[in-house]
Amino acid sequence: MREVRNGDTIKVHYRGRLEDGTVFDSSEGREPLQFEVGGGMVIPGFDSGVLGMTVGQKKTITIPVDEAYGPVQEEMYMEFPKDRFPEDMNPEVGMSLNMSNGSGQAIPVVIAEILDEVVILDANHPLAGEDLTFDLELVDILGGKPLIIMP
Repeated sequence: MREVRNGDTIKVHYRGRLEDGTVFDSSEGREPLQFEVGGGMVIPGFDSGVLGMTVGQKKTITIPVDEAYGPVQEEMYMEFPKDRFPEDMNPEVGMSLNMSNGSGQAIPVVIAEILDEVVILDANHPLAGEDLTFDLELVDILGGKPLIIMP
């Protein structure tokens, strides 16, 4: 039976959980996730976690922080003056916002703290600093790059 290798395009069902068991994402009720293994489309630990799987196989993998979204980075916290918020907006801790980086690209941030004159925004990925556990089921191997065997 064929095993998943780098360069294969595959379909996989998944359920992602945090250490406390909280489910943060799942393909349940949706089409399976399709991606090229090793193509940089998913976090590194997910890529390596599917290697060697066969169609129909189920397994659970735990991905450490460094192979997931990385550690929380202090430089991703920034101060934003309160008086720059729209007058009709009432900022609250935990509120998600999108900021523009000046070239039109949206950057998702979360309000981490509200001080007298400024609001502290967190631009870290929401799963930064977390070890992630995934329950996987390989649905299909759609093909991939040809395997070149050197003499």
